[in-house]
Amino acid sequence: MVNAVSISKVVKGVIENDLSLQDALSRKYGNYTAIARLIKPKVEKDLGHKVNFDSLVTSVKRIKPRFQSSEGGIEGVLARSVVNVRTDVAKLNLDKSKRALESARNVMASYQEEFLQVSESNSAITMIFDQKLLEEIHKKFNDDDVLDEQSDLAAIIVHSPTEIVRTPGVVLSIYTKIAENHVNIEDTVSCFTDTIIVIRMDEVARTFSSLTDLISECRMKTKKRQKGVISK
Repeated sequence: MVNAVSISKVVKGVIENDLSLQDALSRKYGNYTAIARLIKPKVEKDLGHKVNFDSLVTSVKRIKPRFQSSEGGIEGVLARSVVNVRTDVAKLNLDKSKRALESARNVMASYQEEFLQVSESNSAITMIFDQKLLEEIHKKFNDDDVLDEQSDLAAIIVHSPTEIVRTPGVVLSIYTKIAENHVNIEDTVSCFTDTIIVIRMDEVARTFSSLTDLISECRMKTKKRQKGVISK
């Protein structure tokens, strides 16, 4: 009995530390046996001994995800989100040199009224903008600073309420929905309440459809929950 309790406790800890597993259980698309098989090595390592697989599956079935949907949780945020699409987008990846940083600042100042997103890491700068500006913006950088250039892209922009800033798992739900449709995310950036996802143009239709379906589903569940609360 002590062993069973220990297994349940460890399984709970493993799943609570993995938002993707919580999402799979919360939205009921995860297979209990597959999840048990996936976490078995971690559970056995934490316990220090082998575990019975059937007991492990039973423990997974008993788990209630910590971020299980609630009106103010993931579904509540997604229910109040909207999706927009910007087609004909280009992306420029640059080496993060002093020269490139200065040029990037000048571009931002010169194209304030255009669609332009700039992000940087320790070693690179990424610029996402309207494709019509590609040639013009490219000329402002030295060819040695350009790491990669892509065109024929689209930006999916999910605008959410401010609660997204404090609600873990919302962006994961968006990414998961896109991945379920076998769409590769070319680039992504979060800007306060906007989640911007860059994909190929030929993948826009099914990505937009899958995200609007996700939002519609959350709205429907939220309305049903509200009616339940009111009826009480």
